[in-house]
Amino acid sequence: MGRKRKSADQGLPQRVYMKHGAFYYVHPGSGKWERIGTDLAEAKRRGNLYNDPAGEYGSVAYWLGMFVADCQKRIGLPKSRRGIAQRTFDDYKGATAPLTAFFGKMLPHQVQGYHVAQYLDAGAQAARAVRANREKACLSAAFSWMMRRPETGVSANPCFGIARNPEQKRDRYVDHDEYALIYRAAPKPERILMDLIYRTLQRPEDIITWTTANLISKREADGTLQRVIRNRQAKTGQVVDIRVSSEIEAILAMATPGDAVLGPGLHLVRSRSGEPYTYDGISAMLRRRVYRAVKGGQLSEPFGFYDLKGKGATDMWLNNVPLTQIQVLCGHESVRTTEIYVKARWRGTISPNKTALLAV
Repeated sequence: MGRKRKSADQGLPQRVYMKHGAFYYVHPGSGKWERIGTDLAEAKRRGNLYNDPAGEYGSVAYWLGMFVADCQKRIGLPKSRRGIAQRTFDDYKGATAPLTAFFGKMLPHQVQGYHVAQYLDAGAQAARAVRANREKACLSAAFSWMMRRPETGVSANPCFGIARNPEQKRDRYVDHDEYALIYRAAPKPERILMDLIYRTLQRPEDIITWTTANLISKREADGTLQRVIRNRQAKTGQVVDIRVSSEIEAILAMATPGDAVLGPGLHLVRSRSGEPYTYDGISAMLRRRVYRAVKGGQLSEPFGFYDLKGKGATDMWLNNVPLTQIQVLCGHESVRTTEIYVKARWRGTISPNKTALLAV
């Protein structure tokens, strides 16, 4: 019979004890003492998982939870320390529920490649093929993480070699007239977001988080002060400083409330009450407007906020802006990626081959 807990135990779960400055879990049956670290919150979390009446300990569901908890600790760390971006963590966390529903009760070593293929097939049949691909990426990252831990029993990643579902590349180019059509009918927050995406080429999910704190004065190499928008790209973790040009000044003026100035902490894209939008919320506003225009025959096909990023990059390329500059704004790892990105949207007219052939 275990001893009665004292108040010094700080609300520890059953079978979790402190010994020599660290927390230990005593496994039932074997009586094995497992060291679970020195952090109180982590000890409580793992103790509760171990005591889970559903018996998830050691299952894929359990290790997915441990993987996500580990990822949360690495948000913002440098890559040399296996750091990840906030957006990557959010994607992984969002993927755990459907992955757990499919794989959760299995033990990690039981998962085979054909199970992963079945998951992708099920996603395609449910009209969520692309989403299933993203979830497979999370599962692969989780198994790579498990391979570092002998206690998981994982010696290989079952996701390797399993082709993901086919995806249609985003190649929609929004021409100036289409942009103007939707822009004229949009409310001010939507117009501000459209303009900021087009001018800065940043991801809309990043832009809706921008406040006046993102507007800073930066001293350049020549000693001059330059006003910039500083954005830490959630997807890549890279920091990009974007010069506040006259065009962006006009957007900031539109974001200024009345005759006032942009106050501390005020979101550039915000509702009438001053609250920030969720990406799903403001995307739904644009979607309704766009589909109404498609139905009315004013647009040939719909577009979304991300297509405005592609439009901005393509228009810069057509105006002879170096691909290396567009690459930095887009956050691409290589210029080749940027070249493919902009050329996929180009629908210009080109001359045919005029080479003279010899008479036959």
